[in-house]
Amino acid sequence: MKTFIANVKSPVGMWSVVGTDEGVTHIHLPQDELTASKGAMPKPVADTVTQLKEYFAGSRRTFKVILAPSPATSFQRDVWAALRRIPYGQVRTYGEVADEIDRPRAHRAVGNANHANPWPIVVPCHRVVASSGLGGYGGGDRVKRYLLDLEGVHYD
Repeated sequence: MKTFIANVKSPVGMWSVVGTDEGVTHIHLPQDELTASKGAMPKPVADTVTQLKEYFAGSRRTFKVILAPSPATSFQRDVWAALRRIPYGQVRTYGEVADEIDRPRAHRAVGNANHANPWPIVVPCHRVVASSGLGGYGGGDRVKRYLLDLEGVHYD
């Protein structure tokens, strides 16, 4: 099955949505922009592009997209499921996510699972912060701050 790439413009750069008719396989951060495909966009990719545009416009708070299966450990899947339960405009610490998945001493591993998340924004890893402040983000502090600011959460 052929992979399709579509780009979505945002105030912090271009996000690349990659997928097939089966689902979205990856959303690339702005610094990883890919060349867009030509031709008809598969429905899961088109739906994700539309919903990301709505998110950046401030009119979407939740996502209903088809995500393709991704190679992952059961721990990563548990973390990603926990991330999807963090409501728009709220944050959790790495430790709180670890507690939620009944792995209270795994806060560093939660950070690693966040970093491995193939679907940023849709699986909102940007909503996880360090107990001492912003914490890391694969897209960098500027992108993480923008996403949190968009959702009404402000970090100095």
